[in-house]
Amino acid sequence: MESKTTAPTRYLLLGAGFLTLGLGIAGILLPLLPTTPFLLLAAWCFARSSPRFYARLVEHKYLGPCIRDYRERGGIRPRAKIMALALLWTTIMATCLWATSSVLLRLALPTVAALVTIHLLRLPTIRD
Repeated sequence: MESKTTAPTRYLLLGAGFLTLGLGIAGILLPLLPTTPFLLLAAWCFARSSPRFYARLVEHKYLGPCIRDYRERGGIRPRAKIMALALLWTTIMATCLWATSSVLLRLALPTVAALVTIHLLRLPTIRD
């Protein structure tokens, strides 16, 4: 995959790729930070700036399948949905119960989690 971008653009895309990759990895642990969109954006940036980093990301043992599934088949696997929803609701409820006394946050966090849940459930499920 040959890049036709100028050197400054390549460096900007490379930096954006690493930034969004970091955000995607953080999203694995942080419930309201989306993982897949950031990984897809990182792959897009790397595809235009560094074929080597693009290949490493797409072929990565843990991150690669998520990217390939979404790009090639337009959805996510059932296990990924279950894990995402379980982690989302566990951390949201723990935050509401033990980490905040704000009534506003106790109402807002489950609302946001419900919207994220609807989004995840609407994504196509990949079945082999």
